[in-house]
Amino acid sequence: MTIRVMLVDDQELLRTGFRMILQSQGDIEIAAEAGDGAQALERLRHTEVDVILMDVRMPRLDGVQATRRICLAEDGSPLPGAPHVLILTTFDLDEYAFAALKAGASGFLLKDVPPTELVAAIRAVHGGDAVVAPTTTRRMIDRFAEVLPTPQSAPGSNVLDPLTEREREVFLLVAQGLSNGEIAARLVLSEATVKTHVGRILAKLSLRDRVQAVVLAYEAGLIRAGATD
Repeated sequence: MTIRVMLVDDQELLRTGFRMILQSQGDIEIAAEAGDGAQALERLRHTEVDVILMDVRMPRLDGVQATRRICLAEDGSPLPGAPHVLILTTFDLDEYAFAALKAGASGFLLKDVPPTELVAAIRAVHGGDAVVAPTTTRRMIDRFAEVLPTPQSAPGSNVLDPLTEREREVFLLVAQGLSNGEIAARLVLSEATVKTHVGRILAKLSLRDRVQAVVLAYEAGLIRAGATD
């Protein structure tokens, strides 16, 4: 299966570098390019794309706003069938990258990412996985929670009502950054069973991936900035 990728960055030299790397892969096709978020939205009207490599700091429309329009409906729910967005950033703990995760991005990459990691990240998000480890997302939340506004529509304590008791246990461990293997060991379950629970949790809560679960848990007050497991 070919993965259709869009490159969105206002620096043509960077787009050229990424294009050269990705075009050498037999399963990746550069479907479109754009110099800013507004141009990316226009290109998406006419081009089918699976994964978007999105810079955050661009003129006209930045990567955070573009990601929100691509990934989320007006009510803040995930748009079904939307492309997966990978944010490109210069710094590891970047407030723009965190805002983009809240806007629906599936992860972020440093712009100097090694080629093998870039390719692996694209394949991972295309397969439905998140590229940012939940523990990294937690560090970003801990750092920026006080300076970034919480949406007025932030969920309340009843956010877990659709889940069974076991699913709530699994959700809280996912939100703490535990892997499927670690959750399996903690709850004395098989990894396959944990994976099934995680899939059901994401579906019931309309979440795209585990990173979104961490953000949701913070906004609902189920985990706290600075808290440790």
